[in-house]
Amino acid sequence: MRIALEDLSVTLAGRRVVAGVHLVAEEGEIAGLVGPNGSGKSSLLRTVYRHLRPSAGRVLLDGRDLAGLRPAQSARHIAALPQERGGDFELSVREVVAMGRTPYKGAFAADDAEDRAVTAEALERVGLTAAADRRFARLSGGERQRALLARALAQQPDVLVLDEPTNHLDVRHQVELLALLRQQRRTTLVALHDLNAAASVCDRLHVLHEGALVASGAPREVLTAELLAEVFGVRAAVVEHPLTGDPLIAFDHRTPATAPATDPATAPVRQCGGVAL
Repeated sequence: MRIALEDLSVTLAGRRVVAGVHLVAEEGEIAGLVGPNGSGKSSLLRTVYRHLRPSAGRVLLDGRDLAGLRPAQSARHIAALPQERGGDFELSVREVVAMGRTPYKGAFAADDAEDRAVTAEALERVGLTAAADRRFARLSGGERQRALLARALAQQPDVLVLDEPTNHLDVRHQVELLALLRQQRRTTLVALHDLNAAASVCDRLHVLHEGALVASGAPREVLTAELLAEVFGVRAAVVEHPLTGDPLIAFDHRTPATAPATDPATAPVRQCGGVAL
């Protein structure tokens, strides 16, 4: 399914944190949101999985306004891994993952054979089969992250919405999670701090700065030294990754950027590669 945001704005405590954003994740595409802290990435994602209501604009699922769907309907199409991870559930890992089956069940309905099979497959995909009977509260931060991703996968959504999914993961599990996203070929909207990870896993990048969209397009076209200086305030060279051929950003950790600041509210959005929103 295709996710599109039309002129989306979000206001929190009287302050506009997302301003008139248009962006898209096409069916089967991984679309990344990147930008400095406070640029509006999490607020934007929260409108997609309906934790926040936009103050203006719409979120469209295959052309249908999400606001017109019942929560259970949208939960069958969209699953989220938010930054807010919830409390220390007094449940087993298997029980937490099985919560992803809730949109398909009636009130108080027990798990059936299909639920158990889907839960087991989700646990296997994130490498937690051996931990299925452990208490969720006793997991490490990285294990919890993988368990909550398994819960989202058990939901069998058309669209995944992930907010910093590699947080708390060691290098190996970061690589495995990003590879899993590529293998899924499921429509995915993901916020990432790691620009090299974004360049590797995403088909399309949307760059946010102070609540405004300032660039959209393929990673190779979006991630330029000029944009990195203007938006992130860093000096960097963009080269070819020697193993994958993806863009690889080499940061200068000794010298700050000197590019002049721009006002994201008035700067035109860079549509790289003729990408249509």
